Amino acid sequence: MFQPGPNEPLVATPAAIEMYTNETILKCFGVLRQLADQHQGLDYLQVFEAGDKPENLWFIEDGQGGAITALLPSDY
Repeated sequence: MFQPGPNEPLVATPAAIEMYTNETILKCFGVLRQLADQHQGLDYLQVFEAGDKPENLWFIEDGQGGAITALLPSDY
């Protein structure tokens, strides 16, 4: 459901922040949350494509006790 909380924080890798900025990551996460609510959940990996960037922005939800991580494919 991509619902952050105390046991499932939203985090981002340094490379993702450098390439996309915190502001863009949070905007993308807002879109992701809306889609998760609309579809009663989403697959654990979601990709935002950016034609002007060398890498897409990924969001991975680790599940209970994990985190929601914004990262680049090269971080994986």
